[in-house]
Order: sequence, then C-alpha cells, then structure tokens
Amino acid sequence: MKAEVISIGDELLFGQVVNTNASFICEKLTDLNIPVKKVSTVGDHRDYIINAFNVAIRNSDVIVVTGGLGPTHDDITRNCVAEFFNSKLIMNETVLSDIKERFARFNRPLSKVNEEQALVPDVADVVRNLNGTAPGYWIEKDNKVFIVMPGVPREMKEMMTGEVSDKLKELAAKQNLFYKRANILTTGIAESTLFEKLGDITELVDSGTLAFLPNYSGVRLRIGYSGEDELLVQSKISEIEQRIRSKVGRYIYGREDDTLGKVVGRLLSERGLTISVAESCTGGNISNEITNYSGSSIYFERGIVAYSNASKVEILNVNEDTLQNFGAVSKETVEEMAQGIRGISGSDYGLAITGIMGPTGATNEKPVGTVFIACSDAKTVVSKKYNFGDDRIINKQRATFAALELVRRILLGINVES
Repeated sequence: MKAEVISIGDELLFGQVVNTNASFICEKLTDLNIPVKKVSTVGDHRDYIINAFNVAIRNSDVIVVTGGLGPTHDDITRNCVAEFFNSKLIMNETVLSDIKERFARFNRPLSKVNEEQALVPDVADVVRNLNGTAPGYWIEKDNKVFIVMPGVPREMKEMMTGEVSDKLKELAAKQNLFYKRANILTTGIAESTLFEKLGDITELVDSGTLAFLPNYSGVRLRIGYSGEDELLVQSKISEIEQRIRSKVGRYIYGREDDTLGKVVGRLLSERGLTISVAESCTGGNISNEITNYSGSSIYFERGIVAYSNASKVEILNVNEDTLQNFGAVSKETVEEMAQGIRGISGSDYGLAITGIMGPTGATNEKPVGTVFIACSDAKTVVSKKYNFGDDRIINKQRATFAALELVRRILLGINVES
C-alpha cells in the first residue's frame, strides 16, 4: 500500500506559509505502516489540482489532500473533488448542524457562505470537523482511498489523529506487512564523525534502513525495518538500536521526542539536585529550554541574564581584574560566572555561558562563534571552549544545546572532552 500527500494553496507556493501539514501527515501514515512515496504542492487552480489528482490516483493507493476547503472564492478543492469523481454536491445535515452549533456557541451570525460549507460530494463519507466549519471527506473507489481535509493545521490534526487514523488502521491491518521505526537522538558529534564511528551501515542495520537527520541540537538517527512478522520486526529494531548504542552510546541523549532540556531536567530530578544558570550570549535561551517542562521548579532554582560586564560584576561577583585581563569571553570569566551563580543561589550546580554570537564583536583571537561554557559544583568547575559558525541565531541555538549537553555528561559521569 502506497500513499501520496497533496497540499493545495497558493500561500504554500509563495512561501508565505510553511507546509507543516505534509510532514505531520507523512509521519502519521508511516506510523500506520503506509509508506509515503510522493508529496506534492499545487496552487489554487482547477487544472493543476485535477492533474495532481489524476497522477496520484494512478500511482498510489491512499491519497491525502489538504487545503482549499474554506468559504472564500479561492477555496476550490471541494468543487475539484466533485468534478474529479463526477459527483454532485449535496447538503449534509450533520455538517450543517455542526456549523450552526459552532456559530451559536461563539455568538456569531451564520452567513450563506458558511452554510454552503455543508455541501459535500455525494460519493464522500463526511469526516466531522470538531475545530472548524469545513468537513473532511473520505472517498473509496476502485480499491483507492481518497481523503480530503482542511488546511488549517489544528483542524487537520484532529481529523488525522482521530477518525482518519482509525479508518486507515483498519486498512493497514489487512496488508500482511509491518513497518517499525525508532529515532535515536545524538549530540556533541558531527554527522560525518558519527557515520565513521558506526562503520559498515549495511552490516549494522541487517536489511533495515538508517537515516542521518542533522539539526542544530545534533543528529537524529532514524532506524526502519519491515517484514511480515510484527514481533520479529520490533526485535530487529531493538537489535539495531543496541548495536548503535554499543558504538556511539556516549553521544546518545534520548529517543523519539526527547529534548536535552527534558533529559537534563529528568536527571536532576532523579538525583534530587538543583541548578542555576548565568547566561550572557544566549540571552535566557538555556533557562527557557530547561523550564519548558512542568515540574521544572523542583530542580531549576534561577536563571540570570548577565549581558553587560557591569552585571557580571554586580550580580555574579566576577572579578573586575578578570574581565580586564582576559575579557568577557574567556575561560576565566565563564568559570567565575558559574561559581558566582551557584554561590548566590545555593544550587548544587551553576551553569554559565559567554560568547560572541556575531556578526560584530569578534577579534583575530576570538572570531564570531567563540563560546565558553562552564559548570560548577561544590568541589570543581569544568569549562569548555566551542567554535560555532557565523550566524547569530543559529549560534544561540547551538550554544544552548552544547551547554545542556555539558550538564548531561557531568551528571552521568561521561568524559566531557570526548
């Protein structure tokens, strides 16, 4: 069973809206053992839409369409669907009732154009929209499944994870093929180095697949395996993961939807430890990552943005001579910042960061992207120097993840230099 995803809307082609719908749908289809073979985007034009439908119906078993179901003149998907299936538009009383109820709940007048959203192709089963007015369609014809949903992400996601997924699960269960995947999250190692350390990929994955997906926090390794025995497929996934961990385990911080902020918080909580953060160049981004999770007040004592030299002296007790002799961006300064934040907060760990995010402020000795990070406890202070790129915003992200990774390694007793 093969799937294709079609996104409709001029705003996607103009670059005004990022097409997050397609990636969400692809992920859900993959989870249902329905591989996606093609993703396409077309504008709000009848000829292009009909052509996309024709191509998809020839090549795929499941076609998922989003967009163009709104009440305005440029929303033509409904009419194109009706034309494509040689279908009539009929008033669906259930949809009309949903629309009326929604407008009454928000105390808004119901217009004729909104009522017309209850017109649906007579070949379609309606997928109710609990978060909006435009219904979705489920059409089965000639052993093909044609699904149409609104382009509003909140509305589409509710349909996709609810009624649509339930129906697709029934279809997927009929095919005697299972596909499983797992995501391993690494950081602190370049993609090329990771590839070298893993060795022969063909031998490693044993008829499975392995994708390298880099981002600013690190490299996500996506394992995939398919077969006719579901238990065997899951066992193979576990085997491959263990092989990967045996080779690069120290760089793995989590799985699936884990984040470094969540992982560090969990480690601190499990050990009954607290941390405080002194940030200069990241402007509060590290504190934000740590406190994104409920319960973070248990282990996060405080965060301070000490951007100026004066604030480093007045708040964190950094020695003025240190700033004068070594500069704000230095090993000596960041270590005093880490000790200072721990001292004034009373937390078990003090984490500090200072650097040159760019594009200005660099010197020959300290180019843009130079960052120093330190973490102190009651006995020692550990610091590292990093050299990132020349993009300010990316540098802030990379520096944030590097700081969290330093803490993770210290908590787990992993060599911070490797």
